[in-house]
Amino acid sequence: MPLPILALAIASFCIGTTEFVIMGLLPEVAADLGVSIPNAGLLVTGYALGVVIGAPIIAIATASLPRKPVLIGLAMLFVVGNLFCAIAPNYWMLMIARIVTAFGHGAFFGIGSVVAAGLVPRHKRASAIALMFAGLTLANILGVPAGTALGEAYGWRATFFAVVAIGVAAVVAIILLVPAAKDEAKGGGILREIKVLGKLQVWLAMLISALASASLFAVFTYIKPILTDVSGISTSAVTWVLLLFGAGMTVGNVIGGKLADWKLMPTVLGTLVAVALTHALFAAVTGVPVAAITVIFLWGMLTFVIVPPLQMRVVETADEAPNLAATLNQGAFNVGNASGAWIGGAALTWGVSYQNLPYVGSALAVAGLLIALWSLMLDRKAYQDRLVSEEGQRLSLEPLAGL
Repeated sequence: MPLPILALAIASFCIGTTEFVIMGLLPEVAADLGVSIPNAGLLVTGYALGVVIGAPIIAIATASLPRKPVLIGLAMLFVVGNLFCAIAPNYWMLMIARIVTAFGHGAFFGIGSVVAAGLVPRHKRASAIALMFAGLTLANILGVPAGTALGEAYGWRATFFAVVAIGVAAVVAIILLVPAAKDEAKGGGILREIKVLGKLQVWLAMLISALASASLFAVFTYIKPILTDVSGISTSAVTWVLLLFGAGMTVGNVIGGKLADWKLMPTVLGTLVAVALTHALFAAVTGVPVAAITVIFLWGMLTFVIVPPLQMRVVETADEAPNLAATLNQGAFNVGNASGAWIGGAALTWGVSYQNLPYVGSALAVAGLLIALWSLMLDRKAYQDRLVSEEGQRLSLEPLAGL
């Protein structure tokens, strides 16, 4: 891993741990701050809303600034935000600290992916983005379990102090290792970034991201009752199954980067087909514990195979000014998280069983596949139109060549 991308991966590890570790600490937080566990769970919702709202605000506010100082500032925001989380005297101060911290989440991953892609040759850009996102996947299999164990042993505030320490290391790494871009355009950044949002392909790429994420969270939000009630897996064993899911995510992240560098849109299309089929397979074998656990690893892998190519797709379609679009794509993933959880809950309310819930995920993956096919057709039409235009210019110049 190139050292500058390692620095970005450390920061993404810190951010991923910040986002998800609260889930393992809800009982401790609730007991310490005197609120119910459901109210403590709203700290997860507040963070997600902070990502969605903060992503465009931060991206627009920093559009005219060089990327490296922006990344340093965002990493410092996470350090300060987590420090305030650690010392929050009550529930509402903790909520505010979580939301403020989340404001930098989407912008960091958006701008960071642009920086990572610019540090390597063009044919390795998706792999560079995947390497940066590796910190996020490792947060799920290392940071969250370790943070949960630390919080259970020494109190939930100790976990946030530990995240602060990791954040400081990330800030130092970015300062020392990430080079300042030499070819960034100066001035007029906001207008360029907003103009790019007029491109249909940018919005289609973000819509695919949202549907892919919704496909996951429509089922994964309710994975514990699925495993305990349908698969018959013990509550204590669920943690290990989720770690296996996280390991699949880590493997899939690397594979996704390699495949996207090879064939970007075919990777998106093929992965969405595989996700739809895997959901259906999960529904079919949920009652068989060994088979269900095996499919969960495959599911986790496919979940992140698609992330680097989708982020790369947004960066490519918004190539002239990618900061805002790449940042908004992180918001799209979080919109998918929230909407997927709601869709899954609504399906259960309407009578869909836990065993059949994965079919809802399949339907959402198919919807993403249809949008991806539409996007690919538009690509091919644009390519054919360009060939026709170039041929027309060549024919119009032939008589002059004879002179």
